[in-house]
Amino acid sequence: MRVIKKLLDKLNGLHFSQEYLCLSKELLEQPLHVYLVENARIIKDITQSHLFVGYSPLVFAFSSLTLGENRDNLDIVFTSKPFHPNETAAKKDAIARLSLQKINTLAGLADSIEFYQGIKGTHHFVSAFHQFIIQLTNKLYNKTAGNVFLRGNLYTQVQIAYSLPRKICLITVGENNLYNLFPTDLHGQINAREYIISLRHEGKACNQVENAGKISLSEMPAGAYKKVYSLGKNHTRPLRDASEFDFASGHSTVFSLPLPNNVLAYKELMLEKSFIRGIHKILLLRSFTRKNLGSNQKR
Repeated sequence: MRVIKKLLDKLNGLHFSQEYLCLSKELLEQPLHVYLVENARIIKDITQSHLFVGYSPLVFAFSSLTLGENRDNLDIVFTSKPFHPNETAAKKDAIARLSLQKINTLAGLADSIEFYQGIKGTHHFVSAFHQFIIQLTNKLYNKTAGNVFLRGNLYTQVQIAYSLPRKICLITVGENNLYNLFPTDLHGQINAREYIISLRHEGKACNQVENAGKISLSEMPAGAYKKVYSLGKNHTRPLRDASEFDFASGHSTVFSLPLPNNVLAYKELMLEKSFIRGIHKILLLRSFTRKNLGSNQKR
């Protein structure tokens, strides 16, 4: 089986052996644009105004102010070519396409927040042959204990969603002088006053956030990626003493939560409401504080 895996890896058409890459945003020379479309007509640029908040199933979130009108279904395209509203995006211009269906609405402080689930995704990041090889590798080797297996077209949808850079941040949560610190990439600012974070609803980290009701969310430098990835195991660990983490000497302004070393900026967020979809609990939080620190937060 190991020989077969090596052969499939050679045939998959990927330039890097790791399918999902962690890079500094500044290194991306030609980031994709994302557009809401109706048939082939461009409605709006939503590159910076959508949130990817679920991968099993695929879930995107939008402010109602972004969508402008009530829509039960959405079609969005990913393209390297810039467009203006009412222009026509030819089929060859769409590197990827997603079809989405509305699943929920939450009332926000200033607007409603609309959630859509992926129905179908298509792309030509690589050829049809290479896509077949990648899907075969996924089917043969990704059904492992602890891994969320993405079946068939859901795998394609997630590949598309991750083709746009997604920021990985660290969450600090604590109660009774015990803490946890873990990464998240399913998150984002949905409007001026509210934030969305998605966590595995059966995980300890999600339960800790719900019990505490407040967190700090820290932006980290790209060079700290090994440290950030290493903290993924904390999603399944209990709260612990602060001495077990690489915390800086300072604390967040309002909630007095410890912050990780080398933090660039942080937000303080308080839980408002949530709902479950698939493996995810999608949390809507109110923004309290944002503070830029640079990289000077060390012991």
